[in-house]
Amino acid sequence: MVARRRKRAARDPEAGVPSPPGYYAIPIKFSAKQRASHYLYVREHRVREGTQSTWPQKRTLFVINVPPYCNEECLTRLLSPCGTVQSVELQEKPDLAESAKEPKSKFFHPMPIPGFQVAYVVFQKPSGVSAALTLKGPLLVSTESHPVKSGIHKWISDYADSVTDPEALRVEVDTFMEAYDQKIAAEEEKAKEEEGVPDEEGWVKVTRRGRRPVLPRTEAASLRVLEKEKRKRARKELLNFYAWQHRETKMEHLAQLRKKFEEDKQKIELMRAQRKFRPY
Repeated sequence: MVARRRKRAARDPEAGVPSPPGYYAIPIKFSAKQRASHYLYVREHRVREGTQSTWPQKRTLFVINVPPYCNEECLTRLLSPCGTVQSVELQEKPDLAESAKEPKSKFFHPMPIPGFQVAYVVFQKPSGVSAALTLKGPLLVSTESHPVKSGIHKWISDYADSVTDPEALRVEVDTFMEAYDQKIAAEEEKAKEEEGVPDEEGWVKVTRRGRRPVLPRTEAASLRVLEKEKRKRARKELLNFYAWQHRETKMEHLAQLRKKFEEDKQKIELMRAQRKFRPY
């Protein structure tokens, strides 16, 4: 039995490749010169019943063990014989979030994933997923018509792509800020409409909007608040906290009273000396 399996594996090297349960193995090679094959493990993307997913059902192929040199363009080209590929997205690990994704930016993008990745391949028709689950290989990633850069050539290309165009960057930032301002304006308008209006159970939502405007969260405003608190603490400092401070304060007060008493005596003597009898 073991000898039979070895003979079959020698005749067909791809037949004896182990794969995770529920996955189908697709062999790929970086180029025609490479003798060993790398394997992509694919299956139809499914979620539990009642769970929402950002990927369309029956049209999404989930791929694991994607090598670093295989990008979105390579996967699109490798799987295009199965059907028209609508989109390809590479991630570090499977996506479990149900929220809508923001569109990717050409300039503001996360750091590239250093190791192996997973991919979500969306076909235009469900038949593309069925064809990918029976795809035979090995498939070539880098060909003469579609070469894939590697080594120092890839580093040079990545550096050249990292130099951004200021005008294109300004256009993208302006577009993003315009969409953001519209979103904030819509949220404020909705909050105004719902302010003071009870919901189905009779509860009224308390918002931050009020008659007194809220201080702006800027550095200058924060410095003003800190300076005000500093002055307030200075006025509240404990005076005459120690006994020697209390004695010195009393002595200074007595000295001031004596000085004022002597000044008042001199004023009275001067006023008496200046009094004269003037009958006419």
